Amino acid sequence: MAASRQPQAGELLAEARRAFREEFGAEPELAVSAPGRVNLIGEHTDYNQGLVLPMALELLTVLVGSPRADGLVSLLTTSEDADEPRRLQFPLPTAQRSLEPGTPRWANYVKGVIQHYPAAPLPGFSAVVVSSVPLGGGLSSSASLEVATYTFLQQLCPDSGAVAARAQVCQRAEHSFAGVPCGIMDQLIALLGQKGHALLIDCRSLETSLVPLSDPKLAVLITNSNVRHSLGSSEYPLRRRQCEEVARALGKESLREVQLEELEVEEALKAVTNPRFYLQLPQKELEASLPHLRLPPTVLEPWFPLPHVCRGPEALGGKSADPLSSSAGRELVSKEGYRRARHVVGEIRRTAQAAAALSRGDYRAFGRLMVESHHSLRDDYEVSCPELDQLVEAALSAPGVYGSRMTGGGFGGCTVTLLEASTASQAMQHIQEQYSGTATFYLSQAADGAKVLHL
Repeated sequence: MAASRQPQAGELLAEARRAFREEFGAEPELAVSAPGRVNLIGEHTDYNQGLVLPMALELLTVLVGSPRADGLVSLLTTSEDADEPRRLQFPLPTAQRSLEPGTPRWANYVKGVIQHYPAAPLPGFSAVVVSSVPLGGGLSSSASLEVATYTFLQQLCPDSGAVAARAQVCQRAEHSFAGVPCGIMDQLIALLGQKGHALLIDCRSLETSLVPLSDPKLAVLITNSNVRHSLGSSEYPLRRRQCEEVARALGKESLREVQLEELEVEEALKAVTNPRFYLQLPQKELEASLPHLRLPPTVLEPWFPLPHVCRGPEALGGKSADPLSSSAGRELVSKEGYRRARHVVGEIRRTAQAAAALSRGDYRAFGRLMVESHHSLRDDYEVSCPELDQLVEAALSAPGVYGSRMTGGGFGGCTVTLLEASTASQAMQHIQEQYSGTATFYLSQAADGAKVLHL
């Protein structure tokens, strides 16, 4: 079985030029491209200031266009999956009148980048968007369009910002115009991708490190479940809020600052400082435990006679087990919050280990970490779905596969599988036979980031 054939950059450019001529009656003067991405490991860690390990794909968004003198922006997309209308026109923003998100949704990503673009004055322009990045597939069609738009605007009105600042403008566009509180990973990899390499990104410092990924015996297989999701209306914003709440409860700026051991201690403390926990104990164990229970009397008064409270040695080797002792009024982490945080903290650790494994060519270790990541996303973060689980299980039972996991925001979209290149066709056949739906397969090498194309 063969992977889905995707048009090359030259073919996309030819399609875009043809559409531009038909729509605007002239040849475009400028052309740019920006890639989609697949995240090999490090899921839902970027907005927690963690580590991620994506690679840029050969799937591209191409944008062609020309400046115009009337202060208007006229856009057309050729994507059949984009919402209607597929063509629209609007004036550039001014100091008195900002752009606002609206319909069609696909154009909000372009509007957001225009609104937040730092250089001036921007001229109006006409443009056509053509893309091979599947919409809603978890391969970051949105950041691909944002970065293509930014790169196009640079040709109209050059900016002076660093790459990180450009990524942040595109991120801000997605936050404010698409309503998705995404991290910085997608925009950075679309800008900084390099052929033959994955990119380890520290989303706290924005430092990046290239990790070689060019072994011809290795293949990266992306399997689209063709279950479509929309992060803006899914539970993505809820997950982000849950992570922020846990970090605040632990007195941290983000979950990047939390160690797995701290979470485990917090979970243990929550159990042993809950009076209901002690009511389940036999009488003899209850009496032995009460002197060690270091909670304020007002908490325990409804449950136990006061003479038993707050006596005896302090718990945990002389340290108070009172959860309020380190920061007054600190909330205890909920069971659900604990699971969300356990995924993030563990995933940051897995990503560092995976980058090291890939650097030394230990594909089996990398694959094991991918599987651990998927199980954590499924069980702790709860962003997988039956279709993604089915695709991962099918891949893991195929010959030559090192590891597989869901990739992207979740609730549909794609899986990513690392496998021996010689077994790719057999693996795709096996996965499709085991999958209850209809999958689409992409085999991609690690590709370059955004480019200016020559016409």
